[in-house]
Amino acid sequence: MAKSEIARFGASELAQETEFLLARARATGTGLANSRLLGLGLKARSYAVLSLAASGLEPTQRELAEFLSLDASQIVALVDQLEKAELVERQPAPTDRRTNVIVATAAGQKVYVRARAVAHETEAESLAALSADEREDLRRLLSKITL
Repeated sequence: MAKSEIARFGASELAQETEFLLARARATGTGLANSRLLGLGLKARSYAVLSLAASGLEPTQRELAEFLSLDASQIVALVDQLEKAELVERQPAPTDRRTNVIVATAAGQKVYVRARAVAHETEAESLAALSADEREDLRRLLSKITL
């Protein structure tokens, strides 16, 4: 459906609901990100895991699941996929060798740098209707309710 066709629904009650608007914005941004990240063998979710693995924070799979609001089985599948592509590896946690942390490999760090640039371009396109100040306000408000 073209943007002009979608605009006619803007007066609906549903279009006034914050949760719906957040879900629609996420779906739009995620769809765009998925199409752009495909060339790197990633999607939005695998990019999120790779980003955290490359961050130096050494997250566990449980922490990834909690932070990304995904089921543990989804995280296992994402980590398995990234591990098969040799972008991340499971390593024993320095504080508890019974627990594994997820870290980016050297190849994963390189792919992450490229993927981050794609993600930033995609975000700019998704939020093009907003000024730089509005984008920062949106980021601040979303952080306030999610972190």
